Amino acid sequence: MKNTILGMLLLFVVFSTQAQEDQGGAGLNGAKKSKNAKCNIEVNGNCEQCKKRIEKSALSVSGVKSAEWHIDDHILHLIINEEKCSILDIQNAIAKVGHDTKDVKVKDEVYDKLHHCCKYERE
Repeated sequence: MKNTILGMLLLFVVFSTQAQEDQGGAGLNGAKKSKNAKCNIEVNGNCEQCKKRIEKSALSVSGVKSAEWHIDDHILHLIINEEKCSILDIQNAIAKVGHDTKDVKVKDEVYDKLHHCCKYERE
């Protein structure tokens, strides 16, 4: 009888500990958030000035560890801490300096202030 109770108690402790470990660090969709997540964002722009502006605005977001924008394919390659920032945070920061992304569009008055060589074709 004592062995049965002790065994059940042991199983309870093991399952309780496992359930707590499974929940730790999980996001809204149940996926664990990464401190070194790699992600890519398409960002409109044209030149080296755009590159500097886009990368600087992305790096200004807390949690962005690396940002490199490629002129040829308009892709911003990022390494971020998902516990500190989201893709939407980064897209909003980039939009504030005049560059459209897939999900966040720049206000016309901000876009109009860009240098003439930086004005890309807008959708």
